[in-house]
Amino acid sequence: MNPFNKRAADLTRRQFFARNAMGLGVPALASLLPGSLSAGEGMTQLGGLRDLPHFPPKVKNVIYLLQNGAPPHVDMYDHKPQMEKWRGKELPESVHKNQRLSTMTAGKSKAVLPAFSKFKQYGECGAWLSGFLPHIGSVADEICFIKSMHTTQVNHAPAITFFLTGAELPGRPSMGAWATYGLGSETQELPGFVVMTSRDKEASCGQIFYDFYWGSGFLPTKYQGVKFRGNGNPVLYLSNPDGVSRDVRRGLLDDLKTLNQLKYDEFGDPEIATRIAQYEMAYRMQASVPDLTDFSTEPKHVLESYGPDVTRQGSFAYNCLMARRLVERGVRFVQCFHAGWDHHRNLSTQFKIQCTDTDQPSAALIKDLKQRGLLDDTLVIWGGEFGRTPFCQGDINDRKSLGRDHHPYVFTTWMAGGGIKRGTSYGESDDFAYNPAKDPVHVHDFQATIMHLLGIDHERLTYKFQGRRFRLTDIHGEVVKGILA
Repeated sequence: MNPFNKRAADLTRRQFFARNAMGLGVPALASLLPGSLSAGEGMTQLGGLRDLPHFPPKVKNVIYLLQNGAPPHVDMYDHKPQMEKWRGKELPESVHKNQRLSTMTAGKSKAVLPAFSKFKQYGECGAWLSGFLPHIGSVADEICFIKSMHTTQVNHAPAITFFLTGAELPGRPSMGAWATYGLGSETQELPGFVVMTSRDKEASCGQIFYDFYWGSGFLPTKYQGVKFRGNGNPVLYLSNPDGVSRDVRRGLLDDLKTLNQLKYDEFGDPEIATRIAQYEMAYRMQASVPDLTDFSTEPKHVLESYGPDVTRQGSFAYNCLMARRLVERGVRFVQCFHAGWDHHRNLSTQFKIQCTDTDQPSAALIKDLKQRGLLDDTLVIWGGEFGRTPFCQGDINDRKSLGRDHHPYVFTTWMAGGGIKRGTSYGESDDFAYNPAKDPVHVHDFQATIMHLLGIDHERLTYKFQGRRFRLTDIHGEVVKGILA
């Protein structure tokens, strides 16, 4: 037999589908990439979908300050002075209704623990906040506090995964991936979705930062978040090896792109397009990232506004200033994780440290955005994966070992920026800050509202995977119109 005919006869089933993928996969891929596929032009852009935004957006960018470990709403934002007369007494069963709790407190005593710090009123809106939050208090008139958030998850990783992907199990695209898939980015010099992480000063507690928190799930991997490191170069391999000039690097990438293009023309695999795009992005970041991280151009008063840690790479203050610089340069979605809020037995020491770490930078970010005319185009979100119990974990008579357990049934999140009612509170909890009492907001409602502010109808932004059209909000979610300006 002619060897060429024999080769065709021996073609495996897998090889057959791979070689025919070009015809099957390109129509779907074409909807992801603007411009021509053959020229590489479309492959080096995050252009978004042609029919988005669905309506005029209120904001262009999102900065999500996610407080990993669950900040205690009772101690920070949800003022319940009447709890003082219940101090040390058992929380009534009519309130907790034997709802599911973590194994650390399930079936144990529920002695009421009022706020750990005194509350004060701030701003013209008269918002009640912990005295440990004077800086956030100073921008209270810019903020909408959502005091009726609730979720279904009682453990950290599933709860964060739920908030960011709409599902408790890993594998779905994160919110930032959905946003950049639908809307693209306003810059070709930086990724459309950037992630940064930080921990408390004492490094005494904190949850793990899993990569799937910013993953692209079943979307093409070009939409996953790019994590900037907390030490050294934010991104690896920014510098060329010794003896390799930028011109030589450009030539190597052009040759590599040609080889990848040949494979793409043969197989039509979207991941090959991703590879081409990411190589090009890495090349451009060699020039853009050094400028991005050069704080010497920042006025002294701006640096001072973020607090003493602003120049310490990997701190929450540093990341907040970086977030402003990123959206200023057109990055669509910035996610800043800060761990250290998991206060089971160390509320007396760790709570104040966390407030000190996050209070001033959070407020400075809002003031900085506003001063630069960016706040109207940016949505700033501050919140954790759930709250913490209004009863204590540990011996209420031993202040040094006091803590609070996980609490999914009601907690506080806040938003500021474009499209948000400023200087307001939405929703209420009951007298013990245990359950929603008015206007409950579910995680999917929260997600639908963020998409709405970006000009996206959360029910229409979908992606077909394994025979079903998926969306961020699954089959749920209503836009919370009560917080919209």
